[in-house]
Amino acid sequence: MLQNYRTFLQRAASKPGQVGAVAPSSPHLAREIASVVPRTGEPVVVELGPGTGALSSAIADRLPAGGRQLAIELDAGMIEHLDRELPWLEVIQGDASHLGALLADAGIDRVDAVVSGLPWSIFPAKLQHDILQQVGSVLTPGGAFTTFAYLHALGMNGARQFRRRLDVSFDEVLTTRTIWRNVPPARTYVCRRPNLPA
Repeated sequence: MLQNYRTFLQRAASKPGQVGAVAPSSPHLAREIASVVPRTGEPVVVELGPGTGALSSAIADRLPAGGRQLAIELDAGMIEHLDRELPWLEVIQGDASHLGALLADAGIDRVDAVVSGLPWSIFPAKLQHDILQQVGSVLTPGGAFTTFAYLHALGMNGARQFRRRLDVSFDEVLTTRTIWRNVPPARTYVCRRPNLPA
């Protein structure tokens, strides 16, 4: 646990525009986010921005034996940490705005769930749009996308812009209860039925 915090703080300090958080997600937030992971069958689940793996373990706890779990991470330092601490996790280095191509290279064209720990509120509008379009293009018809927003940041322009973009990108967007046992407290969004371009 201490190693996770140390790695997180080192990467956050060196690349604040990519990390965008003050601490790894708590187990309480991780379980809430991972609740969209199917417990039966052979689902494929993709995590965007796994960081030190706080959400990854919660996903693995729900994933049935026949499932496949992948993580898309941009930061090489985080990937080294994940390879060392979570050797069972299939990590792909790349940008989530190229999700479809990254998954295709891994032999995957559709996924049952996309779980994201990306810092949406600090992303420019085009990057938010591009990633959400990619997410929508790879989800199965019954699939779900879930992410979170910190309570204190909900009034920020980037966070408000992202929330509006979710409503445009998905037919259903559910806001869950606040997870107070997280630093800082956060809310999660569960999104289904992407609105894909004609």
